[in-house]
Amino acid sequence: MADAGKSPTDEELMAAYVGGDHAAFRVLFDRYAPMLLRMARRRLSSEEEAREVVQQTFFQLNRARNDFRQGAKLRPWVVTIAMNLVREHYRKRGRRKEASLEAAIHTVGVEQTDTLEEQERAQQLRTALAQLPESQRTVIELHWLQEMPFSEVAKVVGAKEGAVRVRAHRAYKKLKELLEKELETP
Repeated sequence: MADAGKSPTDEELMAAYVGGDHAAFRVLFDRYAPMLLRMARRRLSSEEEAREVVQQTFFQLNRARNDFRQGAKLRPWVVTIAMNLVREHYRKRGRRKEASLEAAIHTVGVEQTDTLEEQERAQQLRTALAQLPESQRTVIELHWLQEMPFSEVAKVVGAKEGAVRVRAHRAYKKLKELLEKELETP
């Protein structure tokens, strides 16, 4: 594993887990579950559905652990599993149901102690994000909200990094237009 005193990388933990170290799986779960839950909450209509996706993500990670390529980054692989489960959830249901306002509040980090003005800005941002095409919204959520580099976002969405950068540029430009238009409206 890693040097003493230094926290092991995700990839080192995955290699240890594949080698039979079940404690490494627990560490990976603790690292990834909160991020995956935030991502799933943004896309699903209930906390229960979001938790189910996270649980299924780790079940699939467990089942496919021997398929993980040595030398590959773990985060794009795990996020791809979760995103595919969200898509599968909607295919089974037949259509995408918008997340509740309560779930949306969690996604932008608005807490009850925030000022009314901050809550209003967060709502404007959620409304603008919802108006973006799905492909652009996904890139923005992964890059901006999950702070993933474009190279990892490209792996998750199955596109070239250049195409992801173009999507992000167009999405940020459209968000700016939508938010400026919202500010102009009395």
